[in-house]
Amino acid sequence: MFRFRMPAEWEPHRATWISWPHHEPDWPGKLGPIPWVYAEIARVLSAHEQVEILCQSDEVRAAAQAVLASHGVAADRLRLHLVATDRVWLRDSAPTAVHDDAGKVVLVDWVFNGWAKYDNWKLDVAVGPAIARITGLPTEQPQRPDGRGRVVLEGGGIEVNGEGLLLVTEEWLLSDTQVRNPGLTRTDYERVFADWLGIRQTIWLGEGCVGDDTHGHVDDIARFVSRDTVVLAVEEDPADENHARSIDNVRRLELASQSGDDGSRLRIVKLPFPRPVTMNGERLPASYANFYIANGVILVPTFNDANDRIALNTLAELMPSHRVIGIHAVDLVWGLGTLHCLTQQEPLART
Repeated sequence: MFRFRMPAEWEPHRATWISWPHHEPDWPGKLGPIPWVYAEIARVLSAHEQVEILCQSDEVRAAAQAVLASHGVAADRLRLHLVATDRVWLRDSAPTAVHDDAGKVVLVDWVFNGWAKYDNWKLDVAVGPAIARITGLPTEQPQRPDGRGRVVLEGGGIEVNGEGLLLVTEEWLLSDTQVRNPGLTRTDYERVFADWLGIRQTIWLGEGCVGDDTHGHVDDIARFVSRDTVVLAVEEDPADENHARSIDNVRRLELASQSGDDGSRLRIVKLPFPRPVTMNGERLPASYANFYIANGVILVPTFNDANDRIALNTLAELMPSHRVIGIHAVDLVWGLGTLHCLTQQEPLART
């Protein structure tokens, strides 16, 4: 019996948390349109659930209020909180919300260290305690199995079906680049996932997508849409850098499906990639798999590409009880993340 269980993203939410954009180096030369993209995200989400917004300063909060009002976002479904942050990617800096064995919500507060890449993360470390203070929810701080301190982890690297299955990549946790927890092994991580997320089977994929500065987050390539269905970003063009990576991940998922702990098989549905999106010669991590599932709605990044329609239709067919809404993300992805990266769900307690 597990102490905690991480709910699937489609299970009922109390709220979605986002952080208002303020750090210009995240979108060099293009910060201007980003608050308007956030306002559209907040508008769509607020029609379905509460939206909690962290604001870097009084000035940022006033600017956010003005943009949200101009965009016609319902003020009664929003709360703006003065919480200083370095970056806005709450999928990674905010805690992971789980259910305890009584169905109550607990915040699992991992250590965040700027993806073991950037040096501006000291404010983001305080995001977990700030959300705990605002919500009044209890917090747990996972410790390494070897007793050498707390676990460093980011929410964008884990994907669950709510019933004990988890997707993760070897590139993120087992490579020698951007090492989060030096010395931890595959077995150690699987113990962490079992202890804090209620995971009985971890499915290790290979690499994430090209251009991902997190070095292998799974939320750009593979996502559950039901307990037994995974959508996987697959590049069919052999000349594209994402092709070999994605075909390897297809094989890994197929193999894992055949060896499932409970004898069940996973249904694997392919999502295309959009055309390569570049800025100043840099390949960006543009992927339809970075969608976000809220109460009754799926927000999907779109890229002015013919495959936008295929991605939207595929997800609509797989989750017919949800509205599927595209959010223009060509500017957004210049920050090296899109919709799933910038959101973090807070589930409802189970009664």
